Amino acid sequence: MRRSTCPISWATGLVIFAGSALADEARPPRVVATVAPVQALTEAVMEGRGEPTLLVRAHASPHDYQLRPSDSRALREADLVVRVGPALETFLERPLASLGERARVITLMNAPGVELLAARAGGVWEEEGGHEEAEAAHDDGAGKAHDHGPDDPHIWLSPTNGQAMLRAIAEGLKAVDPARAALYQANAERAAGVLAELDRELDQRLAPVRDKPFVVLHDAYRYLEAAYDLRSAGSITISPERPPSAKRLVELTRKIRKTGAVCVFGETRTRSPLAVSLADDLGIGAGELDPMESLAGAGGLDAYAAVMRRNADALVGCLSQRS
Repeated sequence: MRRSTCPISWATGLVIFAGSALADEARPPRVVATVAPVQALTEAVMEGRGEPTLLVRAHASPHDYQLRPSDSRALREADLVVRVGPALETFLERPLASLGERARVITLMNAPGVELLAARAGGVWEEEGGHEEAEAAHDDGAGKAHDHGPDDPHIWLSPTNGQAMLRAIAEGLKAVDPARAALYQANAERAAGVLAELDRELDQRLAPVRDKPFVVLHDAYRYLEAAYDLRSAGSITISPERPPSAKRLVELTRKIRKTGAVCVFGETRTRSPLAVSLADDLGIGAGELDPMESLAGAGGLDAYAAVMRRNADALVGCLSQRS
């Protein structure tokens, strides 16, 4: 009589399946965060359960980033990808489409509770709190609104949006790692409380300079302006990769004089001699702001809060010294 091997094969397969399931439950989820502020918030939610991999590293721009082989591998192996949205990480659309339904993708611009602001066209806009739509700018394709589409993607520069982003990240992590759902929920709630306190702190810190107009290197700070009623009058460039024309500088100089802007802010980790030169020529102050490029590494919520405080210090430091 021939002995059947089916029961043995079935039992062996069951053991292998069970061992694989236990291994998957034991390992932290493989998470890719596209840009530094997203990594910082994701790290806060994952605390105690691994760390996210950062895709766009220091000194690189998400607008024209080129994936390296290691980046492509990280995306292929990811259980969860956390991004801002196609308005920012334009390079990511095709790679994400190739993943199909295997990886879960969170688009934070679509997250519940995130308040979006329209992108401003050009670099010279109305002065009322910096919140009005831009004046038309007709040089260098300025009407492309920083090439971001209808909504400004720099959503992380609002602590209120940051709280909504934390909740969305927690939901994504709970979906791919349900065994640790309670951990992610607790981490997100604790981090949201930290950001709420940070929001109150920054509101008080920036209150004395709300009526002081200023100019930025490029239009990355609208959410910061809106959160604290700051008065940005315009930007030097449409984007850091696009130098301004002579016509644009003439328009901006006219706007600075008209609004009485008292400071020009360049950016950390980006050489901006034009900002310093413009400030010197007009006899106004010069400072530096950080759109959170300096986060590219690790540090979690502490690093996020530190950059927000440095930005507040830079604004107060320059604007309060000018009448």
